[in-house]
Amino acid sequence: MKKWKNIGLLAALTLVFAACTKDFEDINTNPNAPTTVTPGLLLPQIQRDVMGTVMGEAWGIGNIVVQQTAKNQFVNEDRYLWGEINDIWNSVYDNMRDVENIRSAAVANGDKNWEAVALIMRAWMFSLATDAYGDIPYSQAIQGKDGVYYPAYDTQESIYNGILADLKTANDIIGTTGESVSGDIIYGGNLDNWKKLANSLRIRSLMRISKKRDVSADLKAIVDNPSQNPVFTGNSDHAVYTYKSSSPDQFPLYSARSGSFNEFRASKTMVDYLGATSDPRVDVFFRATPASIGTDTAIIRGIPNGLDDITAQTYAGGQQNHSQVSTLFYEQAISPQGIDVAKGVIMTYAELQFDLAEAAQKGLINGSAETYYLNGINASYAFYGLTPAAAFFTQPAIAFTGTEAQKLEKIGNQKWVSLFFQGMEAWYDWRRTGYPVLLPSVDNQNDDRIPVRFIYPIIEQALNAENRAAAVNRQGADDINTKMWYLK
Repeated sequence: MKKWKNIGLLAALTLVFAACTKDFEDINTNPNAPTTVTPGLLLPQIQRDVMGTVMGEAWGIGNIVVQQTAKNQFVNEDRYLWGEINDIWNSVYDNMRDVENIRSAAVANGDKNWEAVALIMRAWMFSLATDAYGDIPYSQAIQGKDGVYYPAYDTQESIYNGILADLKTANDIIGTTGESVSGDIIYGGNLDNWKKLANSLRIRSLMRISKKRDVSADLKAIVDNPSQNPVFTGNSDHAVYTYKSSSPDQFPLYSARSGSFNEFRASKTMVDYLGATSDPRVDVFFRATPASIGTDTAIIRGIPNGLDDITAQTYAGGQQNHSQVSTLFYEQAISPQGIDVAKGVIMTYAELQFDLAEAAQKGLINGSAETYYLNGINASYAFYGLTPAAAFFTQPAIAFTGTEAQKLEKIGNQKWVSLFFQGMEAWYDWRRTGYPVLLPSVDNQNDDRIPVRFIYPIIEQALNAENRAAAVNRQGADDINTKMWYLK
């Protein structure tokens, strides 16, 4: 009898347990927490986050190291006392997960337009990371869900092969299906402009690796066939984000503390160069010194890069005699004038024209290097709502005359000016071309060497030590002076 009681009790418990678990999955599934997100909701956050990160690094490091701005307090960055600088690394890999989500969903659905946009974003974002660090996780990156927890570091050469392949594929497939691209804060879903961006970025990438490989045939294939491989044809095509006057889409620097903003001043290197040719862009980039504002002799004065703290504070009589960065990038960044100037930039028409000018001058493509050069200057001026005076182009420092080296230097100098506060591109380009000719900062702590890369995030030594060590062994010491593949 006892046996039958036990069996009955077991049966009852089984029924109760089954009743409790019958609808377990339904009850514990939150209908307000979707497991998939449409590409149109992912894309704007990726674009906004990565672009904001790049602008932040430009402000804190990029403008400084390439001597567009300088620091007059807390001067470690200006003296090359760099620790780990991880924002680009973190932003690229954090957002790459969603780029891959867009790409994989597009492939599954046969949505070629979305696939192309994802490939372009992937190419641009990986270029940011490899240009900053050199060899990085690439082919095995973002595969944690597939069990790849320790991704290998790919060589920069293979990464650039992948970048160029992605951009070419994007050019070939975009527009071949009918779906619209929603949520796009760069182009508003304009597929023609995305195609132009793909090919313009191809030209940038080819010029980046042009010291390591003969890129002439690849460049000519793009430039000589604009119907198949269109590129930017004017400022209306370029890839920029116009920030808004209201939060949360305001220019990132607008919300910075005034004390932090005031640490950064105009660099004497850039102010002197612009002043020597009476270039009105100096008034867009910088403001008059506090001491001279409101007087009949307003002065824009830069300070030398890399002064020690005391000398920086007292240079030229003190901070009241140091020009700050323009109000258009700070207090007036949300004004109509500021919104037209302070933009997030992936690539501009002006940059493309200077790339083509260099390529033409070196005989890598057909066409007039001078025409491309002048187009670049005019486009840079127009970006800021300016028109250069005819006399500007006749000055010896600007006129496209001289030896080949002198012409390349003029292209490089004007490209440097045009890239003011446009991400890290001025630094990336200076490392490759040597233009403008920069002297190491005055009281630098790096043996009179201008840094050429970021060190890997320290956390990689703990989380991916073996693969990081292999990359260091291949590339060279993990310090700010080790040249990456395309610079060697």
